[in-house]
Amino acid sequence: MTTLLAALSFALLVATDPPTAPRDVFWQRLQALCESAAAGRLVTAPPGDTQIDPTARLIVHFWECGERELRFPLHVDSNRSRTWVFIRHADHLELRHDHRHEDGSEDATTWYGATTLEAGSEERQEFVTERNGVRGGWAVEVRPGQRFTYGTIRAGAWRHHLEFDLTSPVPLPPMHWGHARRPSQRP
Repeated sequence: MTTLLAALSFALLVATDPPTAPRDVFWQRLQALCESAAAGRLVTAPPGDTQIDPTARLIVHFWECGERELRFPLHVDSNRSRTWVFIRHADHLELRHDHRHEDGSEDATTWYGATTLEAGSEERQEFVTERNGVRGGWAVEVRPGQRFTYGTIRAGAWRHHLEFDLTSPVPLPPMHWGHARRPSQRP
């Protein structure tokens, strides 16, 4: 009888466990990339945009991974000024952009970003802003063992689209600007 009660109790416990939220699985996929680097390419950019040269060598360094915060520096040729900062909250995810000068000081345009407003999926999360009734922001996708994708979106379509190949890890790049010591914990 005791064994039957224990089995029923366990069955009820398992049946009442909430399913894992897609953002939690997505977070685990991001964490699994840690301590590696991947080469990438610019897939799409708006006409006339010069932020990233299509021939530039892109490397993302899955550098720092904690339970609440992940930091992934983006290297564009010798420019090591950009770091994507993912922050985990109880009910949403946040993406911030940490921009530094070569001397390590913060750029005037640093710490912009957005949060997830919807559940997203295990593979894709959208960090959304709304301006003049048009939704935009950033999308990040992780297909384990295949690719990591980052880009800006407007009305659901890619504007800037960077894709990194996870099938062929590359050597870790030099330390990104301003991170020889722990940066400020803004935002």
